[in-house]
Amino acid sequence: MKKVTKLSDYQDIMIQIGNLMAKGSEGVSKKELTEIRNLALALQDYEQKKYVVDPPSTLAGMIEMRMYEMSLKQRDLAKKLRISDAKLSLILNGKQKPDIDFLKAVHTELHVDAEFILKHA
Repeated sequence: MKKVTKLSDYQDIMIQIGNLMAKGSEGVSKKELTEIRNLALALQDYEQKKYVVDPPSTLAGMIEMRMYEMSLKQRDLAKKLRISDAKLSLILNGKQKPDIDFLKAVHTELHVDAEFILKHA
């Protein structure tokens, strides 16, 4: 697999992929499909190293990240955690401390690490 180490390499590979994809699915050979895949994997590796997102540093941040990952709206999350919309809102805005039942639900329903919960609750 080709290594991408700088932005100019990244941009060059994007052009190569664009040119290959412009041929359309009928005009690309199996060899070219393999090349597209390998180039895309090289780009993905570069992106994962270059664009690192720090994990949330608060319980509310972690819950919001899980909401995003699970494509949940706040009211859907409240149902999943078996609490009212209002209570969830108060907790996420720091106006109410989470209780044990809420923290257990966050752990089991959202798969948030227990150690993270203990450190940030």
